[in-house]
Amino acid sequence: MSRFLVPVGFFVLIGLLFVGLYLDPREVPSPFIGKPAPAFTLPKLLSPEESISPDDMLGQVWLLNVWATWCNQCRAEHESLIALARTKVAPIIGLNYKDDNEMAKRWLQQLGNPYLLNAVDTNGRIAIDWGVYGAPETFIIDKKGIIRHKHIGPVYPKLLKETIIPMINDLQAEQG
Repeated sequence: MSRFLVPVGFFVLIGLLFVGLYLDPREVPSPFIGKPAPAFTLPKLLSPEESISPDDMLGQVWLLNVWATWCNQCRAEHESLIALARTKVAPIIGLNYKDDNEMAKRWLQQLGNPYLLNAVDTNGRIAIDWGVYGAPETFIIDKKGIIRHKHIGPVYPKLLKETIIPMINDLQAEQG
């Protein structure tokens, strides 16, 4: 009997590995979807004497974009975020993740600033509370402060057009 378990186990393992080849790593389910956005109070990047909290955004649909100057994929998505900001479909709040404040300010000055404002998460603690795997990641939060969507990886025009903007529009219409 045990001589059959090894070959069966081997084929099950091979089958699981084969199925894994077709999964999209950006589609990692988040336990935060449908739950209130984790609370934080962090200093603003461009005015550190002031702070920002998700409670400040209640009453509007908004995006939280986790980014850093050391993140190549953040640079890749930056132009798409600028384009999204120009549409004014929803405010984008940046969560500057484990970064140097002066480098982050220079980055925004050189590449443009799509963010309504940026929260500074120097030690990465808030990103952990939000379930962030790494930068970039983008969340859509509804008017009641509930996380409705999480995207891991860079945001590109196709994703904006097909997923993010329609979802924002639906949430804005749905909640008044």
